[in-house]
Formats: sequence, structure tokens, C-alpha cells
Amino acid sequence: MFADDLASNALGIELVEAADGHAVATMRITETMVNGHGIAHGGYVFLLADTTFACACNTHGPVTVASGAEISFVAAGKLGDHLIATATERTRYGRNGIYDVTVHRETPDGPEVVAEFRGRSRTIQKASR
Repeated sequence: MFADDLASNALGIELVEAADGHAVATMRITETMVNGHGIAHGGYVFLLADTTFACACNTHGPVTVASGAEISFVAAGKLGDHLIATATERTRYGRNGIYDVTVHRETPDGPEVVAEFRGRSRTIQKASR
């Protein structure tokens, strides 16, 4: 699935790991991702979290998509930041699931959280192209 995700790949998102309801992905904030305030545009931070969520919820096999998501921005991303997103499955029930994703950057003092994301998933029948 990730190999066919042109949007995520075009932004330089790298999938570090994905297995058993868990995933880790990274992305560097480039000049084209910075908004008029000189900070990372929230849409890019959301996209990294959403991609990591998608990778985690698709580790079980059936095609799974987002049925909803929300994000809380905790700190501003900055130009050059190497963001790391970690998705963790909280629960699956029937065709639904809930996943939490933490996006952080490494600092000399340790990880600094940039955003917290919660995604809700739904398993669907595979669509034909």
C-alpha cells in the first residue's frame, strides 16, 4: 500500500516499520512545507500522522481506510525538522479500529511532541481500479 502512495512518497515520507497494528514513519520539513508564519503547515504534519496511521491499520491484511481523524498541534514544526510519527493500535472491534499517533522531533534534551493524532479506521471491501 505505501509503495503506491504517491502523495506520501512525493513528500519524502519514509516508512521505518509497520507490523501488528504499529507503524513508524519520518518526514523532513522542507521550505515548501513552511507557511506564512515560518512554521510547518499543519496540513503536512497531519499528512505524516495520517500516513503512519494508514500503515498501522493496514498491517492486519484487509483494506482499511480512515473513517475519521483529529489532531492536536502541541508545538510548531520548524524548517529542517526531522519529524517522527509513531502509530499505535488502541483497539479493533468488528470492522472498526482506533489508533493514536504521536509526532515528535528529536532535540538535544530528548523527544519533543509536535502533535497528537487519533484516527478511526474502517475495513472495507477492496475497490477495483
